[in-house]
Amino acid sequence: MPKVGMEAERRRSLIDATVDAIHERGYSDVTMAQIAKRAGVSGGLVHHYFGSKDQLLAATMRHLLTELGRAIRESLEKAETPRERISAIIAGNFAVDQFQPAVIAAWLAFYVQSRTTDSNNRLLNIYSARLASNLTHNLRAFMPQDEARRIAEGTASMIDGVWIRQALRDGKTDRPAAIELVEDYVETQIAVHLARNTKN
Repeated sequence: MPKVGMEAERRRSLIDATVDAIHERGYSDVTMAQIAKRAGVSGGLVHHYFGSKDQLLAATMRHLLTELGRAIRESLEKAETPRERISAIIAGNFAVDQFQPAVIAAWLAFYVQSRTTDSNNRLLNIYSARLASNLTHNLRAFMPQDEARRIAEGTASMIDGVWIRQALRDGKTDRPAAIELVEDYVETQIAVHLARNTKN
């Protein structure tokens, strides 16, 4: 009889193995058998839990999205003003356990697969919509809705762009520099809007 919690442990070890395997070999080259071996379980068990490689990637991304959401919520707990909440959202998107080479490689694979896999595409759309909505809500403290939405989309694009550039670099991550780059964009856009309003 399996121990209580064993299935959750195995699922988590397979998700961790998937992240590491994608980083090492790339999504297209890695096999379910290689992931199973890395996790120390049988190939049949991976298929039993996840069905296919695409479903395993989707489960991996659901896990990473859950962890990302937790990091953002923890960051938001310390924020009191709209500007602090924007900074908390940015910092949460570069959480220490997320903005790492192996996780970045998994995210890149997820973005690519979302173009052809409906379940992954839905997950990505939910993540993107939530990020834009949270940023827009807090930017409304400084500008009208339409402008806030435009700057939110720009900020989200900056976050995604920094992640993609890091994936292409395939080197050590610089979290403070990544955060500063996005913060500079937000601060500049708010300042431009406030200056425009002062002139009018």
